[in-house]
Amino acid sequence: MKRVIWLLAIIAIVVAGASTLVAVKVGEPAPAFTATDNTGKTHTLASYKGKWIVLEWHNQTCPYVVKHYGSGNMQKLQKTWTDQGVVWLAIVSSGPGKGGYVTPEQSVAYMKEQNASPTAVLLDASGEVGHLYDAKTTPHMFVIDPAGIVIYNGAIDDKPTRDAADVATATNYVSAALTEAMAGKPVSVPTSRPYG
Repeated sequence: MKRVIWLLAIIAIVVAGASTLVAVKVGEPAPAFTATDNTGKTHTLASYKGKWIVLEWHNQTCPYVVKHYGSGNMQKLQKTWTDQGVVWLAIVSSGPGKGGYVTPEQSVAYMKEQNASPTAVLLDASGEVGHLYDAKTTPHMFVIDPAGIVIYNGAIDDKPTRDAADVATATNYVSAALTEAMAGKPVSVPTSRPYG
């Protein structure tokens, strides 16, 4: 009998642990987080409640990130949407010794060199925020509405290639989600498979 109880307890622990690993779903509240940016300032998701928010998972060594920054596409998106009051948070979830890891100083210099204009670049070296959102690729994109609900989760666009020329003919899912949602319309493509 004790053996059965012991096995049931182990199963319950495994099931409970697995339920916390469910990916962020469209239509559900965005997981709360606190993170420090590349200038040392602390940001919380809660502090941006009431605003439209884009989360961009970033790794400057990723060829897909290079595609979007090298073509100027990501910077254009950042500027277009932050000029309309959208909060754009680039998140670097690489830790020391991992590909894409940057110090705060390196991140500031890189973003300046790229002429990028996110609201902030959050350094998530522990991977805590990345795990909350189940972000496994770069750029993995999320759009959150002013009520704190995830309205888009997935790829930046429909051209999962490394070719910068594809940006011109791609359907940008992030811009589409923001445009539709801000106009009071349902998001036509609320999820897609992230690539990177």
